[in-house]
Amino acid sequence: MIQRPSNVRHWILTATTLAAFLMYLDRICMAAIMNSETFKADIPLSLKADGWIKGAFFAAYAIGQLPAGFLAVRFGARPLMSAYIVVWSAFTLLTGFATNATNLLLARVGCGIAEAGAYPISSGLLARWSEWGKRGFTSGVVSLGGRVGGAIAPWLTVTVIAGMGSWRWAGWIYGAAGLVFAAFFWKVFRETPETHPKANDAERALLQEGRPLEAQKEAATEKHYAFPWRLALTHRSLWMNSGAQFFTNLGWAFLAVSLSKYLIEVKGVEHSRAETMNTLALSFGIVGLILGGFFTDVCMRRWGVKLGRIIPLAGSRFAAAAFFVIAIFLDNPWALLFAFGMAAFSTDSGLPALWAGLQEMCGKHTPPLFGWANMWGNMGAAVGIWVLPWVIESLDHNGDWQEGLIFCAVAFVISGLFCFGFDASQRMEAT
Repeated sequence: MIQRPSNVRHWILTATTLAAFLMYLDRICMAAIMNSETFKADIPLSLKADGWIKGAFFAAYAIGQLPAGFLAVRFGARPLMSAYIVVWSAFTLLTGFATNATNLLLARVGCGIAEAGAYPISSGLLARWSEWGKRGFTSGVVSLGGRVGGAIAPWLTVTVIAGMGSWRWAGWIYGAAGLVFAAFFWKVFRETPETHPKANDAERALLQEGRPLEAQKEAATEKHYAFPWRLALTHRSLWMNSGAQFFTNLGWAFLAVSLSKYLIEVKGVEHSRAETMNTLALSFGIVGLILGGFFTDVCMRRWGVKLGRIIPLAGSRFAAAAFFVIAIFLDNPWALLFAFGMAAFSTDSGLPALWAGLQEMCGKHTPPLFGWANMWGNMGAAVGIWVLPWVIESLDHNGDWQEGLIFCAVAFVISGLFCFGFDASQRMEAT
């Protein structure tokens, strides 16, 4: 009798996706919190202070990428990921107790450093727990979890604040939910298919099918593993990926933390409606992730690894730039919603190609080098959040924020140019 593969890989994917969901919920909720009237009454902030606190999260997140990826290989994903979820949830909970800008800044920095481990660890475990020909799809599913969390964060946070009467409840509820989820992740996850007690031989064989020999030999942990500094500093294709991530997030940060503020202050949209519109715009990215995962795998099968990742990546960045330019000429808030939604769709449709390409190129070095590239991407988000208020205050003399939208469009064009230099077929073990 032929043994059917067990379904442990689906549970692993589910746990990883839910972790991404909670991470983005805790990350994006701050924009809605800081726009709320109860927050402004408790902790009034200037435009620059608002930007510095939001940007500090992404800077801390970026800095934490490097040790997170290295530690995942050295000590294993299960204990580290569980610990990271506990820590970032605790800092999210502490956000609700902040009494001034300093308290808030420290809570967001702590949350950012802890969340830094999630995606580098996820990239490594997906390389072991997904079928070799479906890496684009599974990467898209995990990214989808993050984008769903980020998309519903504005609407859900406004709903929680309105229902509970204070912005503080958002931090308390989200933090408590994360602490509960950490126990679920610990129970479900194991490092490899070989060490999971509920994975059968048929599932292990399925997960090995089609893998290159060097990929089959990659270990989940290496006690004497050293960070691959030479590869990080000298690998041209990795730098191209890092540059693409930096400039992508330089423009994308507007959608994540400033879109609702733009709708409220420039277009005169009522606060709760603006947060709902922000949620709807970010929700376009959910569809982009699903289609992007299928599209990049189809491209890879047709044109190979190199073009199969470059075409979705570069094309999505140029499309996002085009929609930011289109938004400049729109006044109707719902037309703007569609334009920014398509910018989110375009951005997120390229993420599966980016994730899968890094897994293919980096091999056993995926967690630390994914963290390296993601570090530059989140530096881009921090710089974007810090620089955008300066661009608006210094160059925008009529209050229409057009200069800010041009800034985002240019960032996406530069990102698309970097994508042309990314060659996922340059597997590092071979070089």
